[in-house]
Amino acid sequence: MPNVFQSLKSIFKIPELKRRVLFTLMILIVYRVGGHVPTAGVNGSALSIYFKSQQGSFLGLYDMFVGGAFSNATIFALGIMPYISASIILQLFSAVIPYFEKLSKMGEEGRKKITQYTRYGTVMLALVQSFAMSTYLQHLPAVEGLPIVPSPGLGFTLLTMLTMTAGTVFIMWLGEQITDRGIGNGISLIIFIGIVARYPHDWLNTFRAVRSGTLNVFGLIFLGAIMVGIIAGVVIMTQSQRRIPVQYAKRVVGRKVYGGQSTHIPLKLNTAGVIPVIFAQALIMFPATLAGFMTGNTFMQDIAAALQPGQWIHTTLYVLIIVFFAYFYTAIVFNPVDLADNMKKYGGFIPGKRPGKKTAEYIDSVLTRITLPGAIFLAFIAVLPYFLMQKLHAPFMFGGTGLLIVVGVGLDTLSQVESHLLMRHYDGFMKKGKLRGRRR
Repeated sequence: MPNVFQSLKSIFKIPELKRRVLFTLMILIVYRVGGHVPTAGVNGSALSIYFKSQQGSFLGLYDMFVGGAFSNATIFALGIMPYISASIILQLFSAVIPYFEKLSKMGEEGRKKITQYTRYGTVMLALVQSFAMSTYLQHLPAVEGLPIVPSPGLGFTLLTMLTMTAGTVFIMWLGEQITDRGIGNGISLIIFIGIVARYPHDWLNTFRAVRSGTLNVFGLIFLGAIMVGIIAGVVIMTQSQRRIPVQYAKRVVGRKVYGGQSTHIPLKLNTAGVIPVIFAQALIMFPATLAGFMTGNTFMQDIAAALQPGQWIHTTLYVLIIVFFAYFYTAIVFNPVDLADNMKKYGGFIPGKRPGKKTAEYIDSVLTRITLPGAIFLAFIAVLPYFLMQKLHAPFMFGGTGLLIVVGVGLDTLSQVESHLLMRHYDGFMKKGKLRGRRR
C-alpha cells in the first residue's frame, strides 16, 4: 500500500500529468451533475418507481450504462450509447462496404472522415432514440395515481428530442475533450463512471441485508472472497495474449540498413472485448421488453417467462449467443489477410511460415483457437450475477457487462498513467519488483 500511495503522490509531481488528471476529474464531475438535471415535463419520482420493475429488461440494461439517467429521464438520458452504436455500425460498414473499407486504410485522413461520419450518425441515432423515448414516456401508465407525463403532446415530443439529442452531443464532446486533454479514453471513462456511480447504492443494500439478517457476516466474507477472485480472473483474462514471433529481414536503402530485428504479434485472448455480452444481453432481453408492451399477448408472455434469468433456456441461449458474437466481432475487427500483406510488404515473416497466404492462414487458426476460451470466460462472467443472486443471495448485481467494462477501462487508464510516470523516471502502479518511488 505505501508503494501505491507513493505512485499517487508522484502523479502530482508531474505538472502535465497532474493537469490531465484534474481536467479528467472535472469533466467527469460535469457529466455526473448533468445526469441529475431532469427533462422538462416528466414526473421523475413516478418514473423511478416504474423502472424498479424493469431491471431485468433491456431498459434496465440501458439504464446501467448511463448511470441511472435513463430511469430519471434527465437531459443525459440517452448517455453516450448513440455514439457507441454509431461507432459499431461504422466498424461493420468498414468490413462490408468498399468505400468505408478504403477509408479505414487511408491512415489519419481516413480516420478523420470516419470520426466525422460517426458524429453525424450519433446525432441521427439520438434523434430517433429521443423520439422513441418521448413516445414511450407518454404511453406509460400512471404510477400510484401520478401520470409520468402530465402534459403529453407534440410540444413535449419536440422538447424531449431537442433536449436529449443536445445532451448526447454534449456528452460526446466531453468524451473527446478527455481523450485530447485528459487521461484515458474519454468515451470509455464516461461509461465507466456511469457504472461506478451505482456502487454506493449497492454497498448500502449490502449493509441493509447484513443488518436485517438476510446476509450473515460469514456469507458476506465468502461473497467478498469470490468477488476478489473473479476480479483477479477478469484482470488476467483481459491482459492475456498469445504472442506470435515475427522476424524482419534486413534491407539496404542507400547507406542505411533497415530491419533485421525480432518482434511479435500480440493476439488478445478476448479480442472482441465486452461487445459480445452487450449484443447477447440486448437480444436475450428483447422478448421481455416486448412482453412489457404486449401484456395481453399470451404467446409473448410465455416466451418472456421461458427467457427469465435463471431458466435453463435463458442460460443456454445466452452462452451460445455470446460465443457466436465473440467469433463474429473478432472477424470484423481483426483481418489476418491485411496483417499478413503488411508484414510481407515490409519484409516481415513468421519463422517456419511462408509470407502471404500461409501466414494469414496460420494467424487465423491461432486466433480461432484462442478466441474459444476467451468467449467461454465472457459467458461465465455474464451468467455470474444470476448465480450469485440466486445461490448466494447477493444483494447486488456483480459481474456481467459492468464488471468487464470497469476492469477493462480501469486497466487501460492505469496503463496510460503508468506510461506518463515511467517516461519521467517515476515508478508506476504496475511495476514489478521493488519500487524506488524517486526520480532518477
